[in-house]
Formats: sequence, structure tokens, C-alpha cells
Amino acid sequence: MSFGSRFLAVDWGTTNRRVFLIDGGAVARTERDHHGVTAVEDFAAEAAAIRERFGDLPMLLAGMVGSNIGWRPAPYVAAPAGVAEVAAGLLWIDGRTAIVPGISTLVGGRPDVMRGEEVQLLGAVAAGLVPASSLLAQPGTHCKWVEMEHGRIADFVTAMTGELFSLLRTHGLLAAQLDGDVTLGAAFLEGVEEGKRRDLAASLFGIRAAKLLGRRDDADATSYASGLLIGTDVATRLATSGHDTVHILADPALGGLYSAAIEANGRAARLIDSHAAFVAGINEIVKQ
Repeated sequence: MSFGSRFLAVDWGTTNRRVFLIDGGAVARTERDHHGVTAVEDFAAEAAAIRERFGDLPMLLAGMVGSNIGWRPAPYVAAPAGVAEVAAGLLWIDGRTAIVPGISTLVGGRPDVMRGEEVQLLGAVAAGLVPASSLLAQPGTHCKWVEMEHGRIADFVTAMTGELFSLLRTHGLLAAQLDGDVTLGAAFLEGVEEGKRRDLAASLFGIRAAKLLGRRDDADATSYASGLLIGTDVATRLATSGHDTVHILADPALGGLYSAAIEANGRAARLIDSHAAFVAGINEIVKQ
């Protein structure tokens, strides 16, 4: 079917959801809430409720709504993949409701998957926000590092950087030390420098040792730990990349931390509007 010039797009993640009313390619209205897939039992009812608020329109869904914990599992399209392959792989729930597929890779025999990020990645290129061949980073709970080639997703790596940070703050030996806020300052950058060693397990224990030997105040421990984790992630990825610039799809706060770590490793960083990239990606898929 054709979505037409007026339709609904939903970026439906694990814990959050954002609804866009698209009219003539532009966002006419948007709404964000905490009705992620883990908070929903009846997806058909949720889709109907969205239409009640935004209009009885065709709907294109992306993200974890197409996972095995979402509405219905959508297939993975194998990388390298572009807009055409993603559009061809849509999972239709009914005649006017579809879910965007995820993307998988087995380059070098290493399995990896993404779901939801592909819309932003393809949209960033389509909107001219990044070069057609570039290195993109999508920080978050599970940070994606993506090689774009000629406007297509060629390969990618997922690092559980954000999840590890969360686990360290709530469980185990270091939890009591990591109860402060993360700030971009000397402690964070010190952690980034330590991350260049790429010996994460040993460097993490160093946080405990620094406390016992009076080498670092616990007020700085959270920022240092964040810098260590992000710094290790960045140093590992850049060690095998020839790109001079990394384009970051993230909010300003988290994007700023990654930008600082990337620049500390001798590369340039460019922060990209992830919402604009998502809308551009959705529009390109709809055009297909």
C-alpha cells in the first residue's frame, strides 16, 4: 500500500516511545512518553489509541516493537543494506500498519544485530547530515559503531558500554563509590586516558585501589568510571578505523561525552540531530 503524504511514524523502544505525525515530509506534531514495549501488553490497543490522538492514518513503526518482546518479530535484513532493502523487508501487521525490519551482520564471522537504529543511520545520509561513506556512533545502553558505505549500512559493532556502567553503579564492589553525577571535566578525561590502555577489567579495579590509597576522591569516581568505559569503547573502535571524523547520533549530554573522548583520541567529532535523522529515514522508507 502507499502511506501517502500524511502518516504516523513511531520510534518505539524498550522503555520509551515517540510518535510523529508526518505531513508532506515534515513533522506536524510529536509526542514522547514512557510506553516502551516492556510497558505494553496489548499493542493493537496502543496503536488504536495513537490513532485516536493523532488521526486515523497509516502507521510505520520502528524499534523494539518489532522484536521478540514487541508486537511481532520483524525479520533482520542482512548487511550491507540500504533503504531499498529495508523497505522491501517491512512486516505488515495489517493493510495500513507496518514494522521496519532490523539489520544483521556476520562480517568476519562475528554476529551482530540492530533494531531501530537503522532508520536514523539511513536518514542521516539521506538528509545530507553525514557523508555517504562515514563512521557513525550511536551512544546509549548499547552503543552502535557503524560503517556507512555509499549510503548503505556496510557493517557495525555493538558495545554494551551504557549497560555496563549501569550495572557497575548498582551492583558489585564499586557501586558504593559510583553514586555521583557524571560531568565532563578532569576526572572524566583522566578515565578516557586510562581507557586507551584497553584493559578494562584491570582499570576498573583501579577505581577501588585509588580509593584505598587516597589517590582519587570518591566525588570524582563516577565521572572517572564513565570516562574509562567510554574511553575504552572509543579507543577500541578507532584503533581499526581510518576515518578522521566520527559522526555521533545522540542527545547533547551523552554526545558531548563521546565527542570529548573521540577528540582525546585524535579524531574529530560531529554531533548529529538524531530526531531529524529518524524523520528523514522514515520518509525515505515511505518513498519506497
